Amino acid sequence: MLSSKFSVAKCALTKSASALGAMAMRMKHTLPDLPYDYNALEPFISADIMKLHHTKHHQTYVNNLNVAEEKLAEAMHKGDVNGIIQLQAAIRFNGGGHLNHSIFWETLSPTGGGEPEGALKDLILEEFVTFDAMKKSMTAASVGIQGSGWGWLGYDKPAHSLRIVTCANQDPLQATTGLIPLFGIDVWEHAYYLQYKNVRPDYVDAIWHIVNWKSVTERFKAAL
Repeated sequence: MLSSKFSVAKCALTKSASALGAMAMRMKHTLPDLPYDYNALEPFISADIMKLHHTKHHQTYVNNLNVAEEKLAEAMHKGDVNGIIQLQAAIRFNGGGHLNHSIFWETLSPTGGGEPEGALKDLILEEFVTFDAMKKSMTAASVGIQGSGWGWLGYDKPAHSLRIVTCANQDPLQATTGLIPLFGIDVWEHAYYLQYKNVRPDYVDAIWHIVNWKSVTERFKAAL
Protein backbone atom coordinates (compact mmCIF):
# COMPACT_ATOMS: atom_id res chain seq x y z
CA MET A 1 0.00 0.00 0.00
CA LEU A 2 2.86 2.38 0.90
CA SER A 3 4.59 1.66 -2.40
CA SER A 4 1.36 2.36 -4.27
CA LYS A 5 0.84 5.68 -2.49
CA PHE A 6 4.45 6.65 -3.16
CA SER A 7 4.05 5.87 -6.85
CA VAL A 8 0.90 7.98 -7.07
CA ALA A 9 2.59 10.87 -5.27
CA LYS A 10 5.66 10.64 -7.49
CA CYS A 11 3.49 10.54 -10.58
CA ALA A 12 1.56 13.62 -9.42
CA LEU A 13 4.81 15.46 -8.69
CA THR A 14 6.18 14.58 -12.12
CA LYS A 15 3.02 15.78 -13.86
CA SER A 16 3.05 19.00 -11.84
CA ALA A 17 6.70 19.64 -12.62
CA SER A 18 6.11 18.92 -16.29
CA ALA A 19 3.18 21.31 -16.44
CA LEU A 20 5.10 24.07 -14.66
CA GLY A 21 8.13 23.41 -16.80
CA ALA A 22 6.09 23.67 -20.00
CA MET A 23 4.55 26.90 -18.76
CA ALA A 24 7.97 28.36 -17.98
CA MET A 25 9.18 27.40 -21.47
CA ARG A 26 6.26 29.29 -23.06
CA MET A 27 6.81 32.49 -21.07
CA LYS A 28 9.38 34.74 -22.70
CA HIS A 29 10.06 38.09 -21.13
CA THR A 30 10.77 41.04 -23.39
CA LEU A 31 12.26 44.48 -22.90
CA PRO A 32 9.43 47.02 -22.58
CA ASP A 33 9.50 50.12 -24.75
CA LEU A 34 10.13 53.39 -22.98
CA PRO A 35 7.11 55.74 -22.92
CA TYR A 36 9.39 58.61 -24.06
CA ASP A 37 12.57 59.18 -26.09
CA TYR A 38 16.01 58.56 -24.60
CA ASN A 39 16.72 62.30 -24.46
CA ALA A 40 13.33 63.23 -23.01
CA LEU A 41 14.47 63.31 -19.38
CA GLU A 42 17.36 65.71 -19.98
CA PRO A 43 18.89 67.62 -18.30
CA PHE A 44 18.08 65.45 -15.28
CA ILE A 45 19.09 62.15 -16.88
CA SER A 46 21.17 62.22 -20.05
CA ALA A 47 20.24 60.39 -23.24
CA ASP A 48 23.47 58.38 -23.03
CA ILE A 49 22.58 57.07 -19.58
CA MET A 50 19.01 56.26 -20.57
CA LYS A 51 20.04 54.37 -23.68
CA LEU A 52 22.75 52.41 -21.87
CA HIS A 53 20.52 51.72 -18.88
CA HIS A 54 17.59 50.54 -20.97
CA THR A 55 19.17 48.71 -23.92
CA LYS A 56 22.12 47.17 -22.09
CA HIS A 57 21.43 46.77 -18.39
CA HIS A 58 17.67 46.12 -18.45
CA GLN A 59 18.03 43.98 -21.57
CA THR A 60 20.64 41.87 -19.79
CA TYR A 61 18.26 41.21 -16.90
CA VAL A 62 15.58 40.14 -19.38
CA ASN A 63 17.96 37.86 -21.28
CA ASN A 64 19.33 36.23 -18.14
CA LEU A 65 15.85 35.77 -16.67
CA ASN A 66 14.75 33.92 -19.80
CA VAL A 67 17.82 31.69 -19.67
CA ALA A 68 17.27 30.96 -15.98
CA GLU A 69 13.62 30.08 -16.55
CA GLU A 70 14.53 27.74 -19.41
CA LYS A 71 16.99 25.98 -17.11
CA LEU A 72 14.33 25.89 -14.39
CA ALA A 73 11.87 24.26 -16.76
CA GLU A 74 14.44 21.62 -17.64
CA ALA A 75 15.29 21.01 -13.98
CA MET A 76 11.62 20.69 -13.06
CA HIS A 77 11.00 18.32 -15.95
CA LYS A 78 13.84 16.12 -14.68
CA GLY A 79 12.76 16.43 -11.06
CA ASP A 80 16.19 17.88 -10.26
CA VAL A 81 15.51 19.50 -6.89
CA ASN A 82 19.12 20.62 -6.43
CA GLY A 83 19.04 22.29 -9.84
CA ILE A 84 15.75 24.01 -9.00
CA ILE A 85 17.19 25.39 -5.77
CA GLN A 86 20.41 26.54 -7.42
CA LEU A 87 18.50 28.61 -9.96
CA GLN A 88 16.54 30.62 -7.40
CA ALA A 89 19.27 33.25 -6.92
CA ALA A 90 19.51 33.94 -10.66
CA ILE A 91 15.73 34.18 -10.97
CA ARG A 92 15.49 36.52 -7.98
CA PHE A 93 18.28 38.79 -9.22
CA ASN A 94 17.33 38.97 -12.88
CA GLY A 95 13.58 38.78 -12.27
CA GLY A 96 13.90 41.56 -9.74
CA GLY A 97 15.96 43.61 -12.16
CA HIS A 98 13.29 43.22 -14.82
CA LEU A 99 10.42 44.08 -12.46
CA ASN A 100 12.20 47.02 -10.84
CA HIS A 101 13.25 48.66 -14.08
CA SER A 102 9.84 48.16 -15.70
CA ILE A 103 8.32 50.14 -12.83
CA PHE A 104 11.13 52.71 -12.89
CA TRP A 105 10.61 53.72 -16.54
CA GLU A 106 6.86 54.12 -16.07
CA THR A 107 7.20 56.33 -13.00
CA LEU A 108 9.45 58.87 -14.71
CA SER A 109 8.26 61.51 -17.15
CA PRO A 110 9.62 64.55 -18.98
CA THR A 111 6.59 66.43 -17.66
CA GLY A 112 6.93 65.03 -14.14
CA GLY A 113 7.88 66.57 -10.83
CA GLY A 114 5.74 68.50 -8.41
CA GLU A 115 3.49 66.63 -6.01
CA PRO A 116 0.79 63.98 -6.28
CA GLU A 117 -2.88 64.74 -5.87
CA GLY A 118 -5.95 63.02 -4.49
CA ALA A 119 -5.95 60.01 -2.19
CA LEU A 120 -2.22 59.37 -2.51
CA LYS A 121 -1.35 62.89 -1.40
CA ASP A 122 -3.85 62.61 1.45
CA LEU A 123 -2.17 59.45 2.71
CA ILE A 124 1.29 60.99 2.36
CA LEU A 125 0.16 63.93 4.51
CA GLU A 126 -1.42 61.55 7.01
CA GLU A 127 1.75 59.47 7.29
CA PHE A 128 4.48 62.12 6.95
CA VAL A 129 2.64 65.41 7.75
CA THR A 130 4.14 67.11 4.68
CA PHE A 131 5.15 66.04 1.19
CA ASP A 132 8.61 67.49 1.76
CA ALA A 133 9.05 65.32 4.85
CA MET A 134 8.28 62.20 2.79
CA LYS A 135 10.66 63.38 0.06
CA LYS A 136 13.42 64.05 2.58
CA SER A 137 12.98 60.63 4.19
CA MET A 138 13.04 58.75 0.88
CA THR A 139 16.01 60.77 -0.34
CA ALA A 140 17.99 59.98 2.80
CA ALA A 141 17.13 56.28 2.58
CA SER A 142 18.11 56.07 -1.09
CA VAL A 143 21.35 58.03 -0.74
CA GLY A 144 22.31 55.99 2.31
CA ILE A 145 22.17 52.58 0.61
CA GLN A 146 25.53 50.87 0.92
CA GLY A 147 26.57 49.54 -2.47
CA SER A 148 23.79 48.98 -4.98
CA GLY A 149 20.05 48.84 -4.48
CA TRP A 150 16.74 50.69 -4.59
CA GLY A 151 14.89 53.15 -2.41
CA TRP A 152 11.13 52.54 -2.43
CA LEU A 153 7.86 54.16 -1.53
CA GLY A 154 5.71 51.11 -0.88
CA TYR A 155 2.11 50.51 0.14
CA ASP A 156 1.27 48.24 3.06
CA LYS A 157 -2.20 47.07 2.09
CA PRO A 158 -3.25 45.36 5.36
CA ALA A 159 -2.27 48.44 7.35
CA HIS A 160 -3.37 50.93 4.66
CA SER A 161 -0.12 52.80 5.14
CA LEU A 162 2.89 54.00 3.17
CA ARG A 163 6.40 52.89 4.01
CA ILE A 164 9.82 53.95 2.82
CA VAL A 165 12.20 51.02 2.62
CA THR A 166 15.36 49.99 0.78
CA CYS A 167 16.17 46.77 -1.01
CA ALA A 168 19.67 45.54 -1.78
CA ASN A 169 20.83 44.77 -5.29
CA GLN A 170 17.79 43.88 -7.44
CA ASP A 171 15.65 42.35 -4.70
CA PRO A 172 12.02 42.99 -5.73
CA LEU A 173 10.07 44.94 -3.14
CA GLN A 174 6.85 42.94 -3.03
CA ALA A 175 8.50 39.52 -2.98
CA THR A 176 10.98 40.69 -0.34
CA THR A 177 8.80 42.74 2.02
CA GLY A 178 5.17 42.21 1.00
CA LEU A 179 4.84 45.92 0.21
CA ILE A 180 3.35 46.96 -3.11
CA PRO A 181 5.84 49.11 -5.05
CA LEU A 182 4.60 52.58 -5.95
CA PHE A 183 7.79 54.47 -6.76
CA GLY A 184 11.43 53.40 -6.70
CA ILE A 185 14.77 55.15 -7.09
CA ASP A 186 17.50 53.08 -8.72
CA VAL A 187 20.82 53.85 -7.03
CA TRP A 188 22.97 51.38 -8.90
CA GLU A 189 25.90 53.39 -10.27
CA HIS A 190 24.97 52.48 -13.85
CA ALA A 191 21.85 54.64 -13.36
CA TYR A 192 23.83 57.85 -12.87
CA TYR A 193 27.63 57.53 -12.97
CA LEU A 194 28.17 58.81 -16.53
CA GLN A 195 26.51 62.09 -15.58
CA TYR A 196 26.80 62.48 -11.82
CA LYS A 197 30.02 60.51 -11.19
CA ASN A 198 29.98 59.38 -7.55
CA VAL A 199 27.73 62.20 -6.31
CA ARG A 200 24.65 60.12 -5.62
CA PRO A 201 22.79 62.88 -3.70
CA ASP A 202 22.70 65.11 -6.79
CA TYR A 203 21.25 62.28 -8.88
CA VAL A 204 18.58 61.44 -6.30
CA ASP A 205 17.66 65.12 -6.05
CA ALA A 206 17.32 65.26 -9.85
CA ILE A 207 14.93 62.29 -9.88
CA TRP A 208 12.31 64.30 -8.00
CA HIS A 209 12.06 66.69 -10.96
CA ILE A 210 10.88 63.89 -13.27
CA VAL A 211 8.65 61.70 -11.06
CA ASN A 212 5.51 60.76 -12.96
CA TRP A 213 3.02 61.18 -10.12
CA LYS A 214 0.14 60.29 -12.42
CA SER A 215 1.65 56.84 -12.94
CA VAL A 216 2.50 56.47 -9.25
CA THR A 217 -1.08 57.40 -8.35
CA GLU A 218 -2.44 54.84 -10.80
CA ARG A 219 -0.28 52.20 -9.14
CA PHE A 220 -1.65 53.30 -5.75
CA LYS A 221 -5.25 53.08 -6.95
CA ALA A 222 -4.60 49.60 -8.38
CA ALA A 223 -3.10 48.54 -5.04
CA LEU A 224 -6.24 49.64 -3.21
